[in-house]
Amino acid sequence: MDNSLNGRKALVTGGASGIGAACARALAARGAKVVVADVDASGAAALADELGGTAWTVDLLDVDALAALSLDCDILVNNAGIQKVAPIEEFEPAEFRRILALMLEAPFLLIRAALPHMYANGFGRIINISSVHGLRASAYKSAYVSAKHGLEGLSKVTALEGGEHGVTSNCINPGYVRTPLVEKQIADQARLHGIPEAEVLAKVMLTESAVKRLVEVEEVASLAAWMASDDAGMVTGASYTMDGGWSAR
Repeated sequence: MDNSLNGRKALVTGGASGIGAACARALAARGAKVVVADVDASGAAALADELGGTAWTVDLLDVDALAALSLDCDILVNNAGIQKVAPIEEFEPAEFRRILALMLEAPFLLIRAALPHMYANGFGRIINISSVHGLRASAYKSAYVSAKHGLEGLSKVTALEGGEHGVTSNCINPGYVRTPLVEKQIADQARLHGIPEAEVLAKVMLTESAVKRLVEVEEVASLAAWMASDDAGMVTGASYTMDGGWSAR
């Protein structure tokens, strides 16, 4: 049994489902006590009960409340995210701001809240679930691409500031992952590209990947668990692609 994270406390945002839930399970399986943070109260509570962890019902869009936080976690997984697919000229400014608040401002505030505890203990792991869209752009995703590019920069600055304190900060950059977030995009992509929904995976989502399949949440979680371990102590300021070769082009 891998008990490499015994004694560590982990906080996973968007932890009730998808990549977040897989990360929570992987960290708990290695001995971490996991806080499952999600706006979905029942989903967070159910997973926390399964893992022997704690649920935190939180609206990460309430950035004023986040600014007053103090966190005592050793591992922070910034995962929560949403998506909106639309041309720039049709993209509602309020929706653009909402996505940036959730996927860039909230991670900044959570990192800010967690660093004092990590610095005091000489150990910390910031794991940012970014995307291939943190490195590459796609049409119709102005807010998502902007947020992920910003998260990449935030992660690198955190790495530079945290290094002398034993704190690492890295991004995981998957391609399209088999999650509800991706499944919800299929209808929008079909409409925007004028193709049937059944053709979206092959003709839109996987065209740039050498490996023609979706990423599984467990694959992302496995990398996150390694990043959280002592073995990854010299890995910081990095962006680990898991995109089937998309970014190799």
